[in-house]
Amino acid sequence: MIRISSPVAMLAAAGICLATSALAASPEEERLLGCGCEEAQLQSYLPFTRAIGVSGIVHGDLADSAAAAGVPRAAMLELVKALASAVDLGHDVRDGDRFYVRYEQAFTTAGDPIEVGRVLWAEIKTTTKGTLALHRFRPAGATRESFWLANGQSTLPPTLEMPLKSITITSAFGMRADPMDQPWGRKLAAAPALPKGPVLGGRWQPPAAAFGPSPLLTGAASVNQPTALGLKLGLAPGGAQRFAGFSAGRPGGRAMEMHDGVDLAAAMGTPVYAAGDGTVLGAEAKGGYGNWIEIEHPGKLDTIYGHLSAFAPGIAAGARVKQGDLIGYTGNTGRSTGPHLHFEIRVNGRAANPIGNSAMKPSQLRGADLSNFRKVVAQDQAEREREARSI
Repeated sequence: MIRISSPVAMLAAAGICLATSALAASPEEERLLGCGCEEAQLQSYLPFTRAIGVSGIVHGDLADSAAAAGVPRAAMLELVKALASAVDLGHDVRDGDRFYVRYEQAFTTAGDPIEVGRVLWAEIKTTTKGTLALHRFRPAGATRESFWLANGQSTLPPTLEMPLKSITITSAFGMRADPMDQPWGRKLAAAPALPKGPVLGGRWQPPAAAFGPSPLLTGAASVNQPTALGLKLGLAPGGAQRFAGFSAGRPGGRAMEMHDGVDLAAAMGTPVYAAGDGTVLGAEAKGGYGNWIEIEHPGKLDTIYGHLSAFAPGIAAGARVKQGDLIGYTGNTGRSTGPHLHFEIRVNGRAANPIGNSAMKPSQLRGADLSNFRKVVAQDQAEREREARSI
């Protein structure tokens, strides 16, 4: 107990109380701004964290099945997204498949859950894809944790993805016969009446079968042969003598040229999406590329998109884009033989084959990161075994 014997002291104490009362926040102010005591209130609950393992059988949706088994639905969102990178959840995960989820949850002393919890690791045994396990891990230098498959492969999207939803390659990366130097529009005297051909970009193009031989020159170490679809679109098959009648502005014509990207078949106006996060370096008409977009990505990577019919709104030099953002539409502009998308990847300014490029693949743990990850996997499995023995 504190005794105040002096009137002066009594007045001083009263003044302190009045000042404190005058500075106190109103209920409305506390509701809008907070009282600054949230942390103290949280500590008053004396929270503790538990790791909980849950097993179950899939009936319908995996997330619903896990929620029915006791896993907080919000905690499943990150796991389901990660799992979708490895399997088709609508096709590969079926009724009767078994799952195990280990998650972490904070509780009050009264046993009430706090926040949403988070999944530490999970395993699902499917009849179509076998057993898949995902473990939470943060490699050295990473800013946050994410899920990794048991073999050390990341479930996060690769740095770059293909810019079309459906991929059909009509011309690959590498040396090829110049498509503008093909024998379109020239009929041999002995040739029969021309069969009907496809209409490409508003121009009628008779098939290559209507013409005499038109080949690739010999002498290249490797040659990019036309695909079946490319042949249907009018490219002459390899193996015969070249027809050098059309140079498309190149004196004398060129039988062989380096194709710095891949050609992706697509109908006129098909949406084109940014292959990765980055900054648009340019979006304009650019010579043989036609309507062209170039995007700069982290890691000294650039992607190029050619022959577009139009740009998406807001796509201009300096614009920031995220992976999967709409950037334009396929077309037949520039030096093109028909509607398609020309797609390039450049590494340090040099053209690289998009197919099989490391930037197009999910990250893979290596070295010390892989060793540390394997320890995490072993610890997770050992903990599950101890849990099973204790039941």
